[in-house]
Amino acid sequence: MFIRGQSMMINGTQDTAKEENDHMIAVMLSQEYAKLDGTFVSYISNPNTCYQSRLLETLNTHGLCEVKVRGDGNCQFSALSQQIYGSTKHHMRVRDKIMKHLRHQKQLYESYVTTDYKIYCKRMKKCGEWGDHVTLQAAADKYEAKICVLTSSTNNPVIEIMPQQQTPKHEFWLSFSGVHYNSLHPVQHKPRRKFWLF
Repeated sequence: MFIRGQSMMINGTQDTAKEENDHMIAVMLSQEYAKLDGTFVSYISNPNTCYQSRLLETLNTHGLCEVKVRGDGNCQFSALSQQIYGSTKHHMRVRDKIMKHLRHQKQLYESYVTTDYKIYCKRMKKCGEWGDHVTLQAAADKYEAKICVLTSSTNNPVIEIMPQQQTPKHEFWLSFSGVHYNSLHPVQHKPRRKFWLF
């Protein structure tokens, strides 16, 4: 595929207990992230899983910290919006541009979509639909950006997604916990939130 590094696949033979546990963790993380929209943190407050601990180690190793985005199904697009515009509020603009690119460049992405391509695009353009590896690649291509995704993987903690047909002009940094994306910034260059006192 077009993502440098190991791809993570879910083994079809996982037992039900593990899947239920993973689902419970995903729900809990989504609820926590929903409370943190735009909150700047350099640590994970309660690393209750080995995945969170490994992600924290990876962030610390690279001198990065997260800008949390809302866990509302738009996290990939919100994290990209934060990287591009400095704010998560433009996530629908980012989604729309990526989806337009996907529709116009069908030949580049169709083989990576496991369902009917038109149905995939129709579903993916809806607010709240989770982004995937295809939308990340389309973002790299559309924005001419190298997208670095820090993960909790021990084998491959940094995944680089490169534009397929051009040299990158930008670099975006995201974290991925397995169920949620956040935006990343160097610890010494914390993005400032604007607060107006009236």
